[in-house]
Amino acid sequence: MLILFFVMSAILLIQSAVTLAGSIYFWKFIRRSSKLHVSTYTPEVTIILPCKGIHPQFSENLNFLLSQDYPNYRVIFSMASREDPAFLFIENYIKLNREKFSQGLLENRTVIANPSRNRGEKVNNSLSALPYVPDSTLVLVFSDADAVPKTDWLRSLVGPLGEASLTVSTGFRWYLPGTSFASQLRAAWDTSIATLLGNHDQNFAWGGSMAIRQEEFKRLNIRDVWQNAVSDDYTLTNAVRQAGGKIRFEPRCLLASREESSLRNFFSWSNRQIIITRVHASQLWKLGLGAHLFYGITFLIGLGVILESLVGNPSKPITALLASAPLICVQLIGVMKGLIRLRIAKSCFPQEKSSILRNGSAYWKLSLLVPWIMLYNFMVAGFTRHIEWAGVRYELRSPTEVVVLNRKTNP
Repeated sequence: MLILFFVMSAILLIQSAVTLAGSIYFWKFIRRSSKLHVSTYTPEVTIILPCKGIHPQFSENLNFLLSQDYPNYRVIFSMASREDPAFLFIENYIKLNREKFSQGLLENRTVIANPSRNRGEKVNNSLSALPYVPDSTLVLVFSDADAVPKTDWLRSLVGPLGEASLTVSTGFRWYLPGTSFASQLRAAWDTSIATLLGNHDQNFAWGGSMAIRQEEFKRLNIRDVWQNAVSDDYTLTNAVRQAGGKIRFEPRCLLASREESSLRNFFSWSNRQIIITRVHASQLWKLGLGAHLFYGITFLIGLGVILESLVGNPSKPITALLASAPLICVQLIGVMKGLIRLRIAKSCFPQEKSSILRNGSAYWKLSLLVPWIMLYNFMVAGFTRHIEWAGVRYELRSPTEVVVLNRKTNP
């Protein structure tokens, strides 16, 4: 057992060192990218923003969205019904703040989508907006209602598409820890995924900040791909990869998300992310499950060796010390990754300095819990294909078959 543990712990140390190197690479990539000039490629753009309910940051989101530093763009808001609180909120916001809008804003409109029984509500809302996109639009941009962009977000996101070899330009969310434990846990959990992005060929699109040329959107038949889907970004990512396309991650389009949460909501949200991964990227789910199972089993065997040395055979404390060393090293590497994420947050979101100073230690303090929560998420995904998203329960039977089980009356 002792030999097995040391072999497994050596492998785990190597795995942890590789992920630490990945975090360092991500940090350096962020720093290099911030020094580059933004592309001058600014074609006509249509932003599609699916909405449901009023998020805490919705007003701030609308303010930045409608005042982008960009010459020619329009915004289409899409929601399931006029009874959605977002409908009246958007109408009132536009009436009261029209003088603040960007001079480059060509148009804004609201589209009502009828609920669907065989696809996700967000996807359905996006599809319902497509008929209102003019042919003059060269680039389609999809965003989320709870992500707050900077004024140069659109220019930074669209600019890379001036390179003909790129198919999709994407950003990603970056959760800032709030005051609640669940909010801080979400920040530590999700930023561990964000740092997987970079200047490589394994990037994935994120539906809260992704841009694609309209001709590519049509060529890849994304409208048809979305007809029976719950995930807009996973299905688009798979379609791009199957066609041999390239997805570029744009660091300037890391969007700050601040959302308080209960533990129940956090686990529902984190389970949903991994269940969707299992359905749309089963090999990635298997790899993640295997890695986190290996992590958990190695730690449990190590704890068993330590306890046996201290309790069952107290004459061999050196064994307990030797067994503790690799486990402590793995934990320290996790803390180091958390400290790197804290530095990234401070660098990318200087306007959030006071909040990050108050709560940013969660990135490294809670990093020790993240692998165990991930293990739980990956195991849950192995036993169910049911998720709840924005008040709607779905059964994900396959990447192309979704059933709406029930929906709440109020968003």
